[in-house]
Amino acid sequence: MRSYFDYLIFENYRESNPTDLIETPKIGVKLPDTLSEQEINSLISAIDLSKAEGERNRAMLETMYSCGLRVSELIHLKISDLFFEEGFIKIVGKGNKERFVPIHSSAQNYIMLYMNEIRSHLSIKKGFEDTLFLNRRGKSLSRQMIFMILKALAIKINLNKKISPHTFRHSFATHLLKNGADLRAIQQMLGHESITTTEVYVHLDTSYLKKYREIPPNKILKKILLLKFSV
Repeated sequence: MRSYFDYLIFENYRESNPTDLIETPKIGVKLPDTLSEQEINSLISAIDLSKAEGERNRAMLETMYSCGLRVSELIHLKISDLFFEEGFIKIVGKGNKERFVPIHSSAQNYIMLYMNEIRSHLSIKKGFEDTLFLNRRGKSLSRQMIFMILKALAIKINLNKKISPHTFRHSFATHLLKNGADLRAIQQMLGHESITTTEVYVHLDTSYLKKYREIPPNKILKKILLLKFSV
């Protein structure tokens, strides 16, 4: 309605907008869903390793969780982006912005196992020689395929949560914060342009607030002020 009346003013049908004094409703911010570390482990443990794609799926989920990747970053990950000796992988994120993310040794081992035991035996199509994770036809996986893999695993372990690849990313950030990681470091690893995007994970982990429960209000205020002016 506000835009409609602005249009009438623009066309000289009116001189004022009667909706200017009406407050617009505040849109709430929904906190992202996360999984516990036990739920992450249960999902990965449910992968059927007797099938060739099992080794691939385990390597993918370990990499997605341990590096906090977006699903698009996972399926476009290149072999040439792996810097295991340095302990990092290079990620090309939104807007083709590059960042280096540390990768856990277990994820490295699963990737190498997949590359040596499974990927090396695939008939790789032209143009996908450098793509790390491939389907059975030697091409890159689709986003939908990753969703389907996770959905099947969730059903298998009777996980009554609606999950997606982004749930792994949210869980990665929340678990880092819970274990004392710096918010700026999490921002860099996730590839967030603004720190305010990363700050949503502070609301997901309320355990750090418990230590303030028995502290007098004046001392809490002092702590907050010291933190504010020390940044």
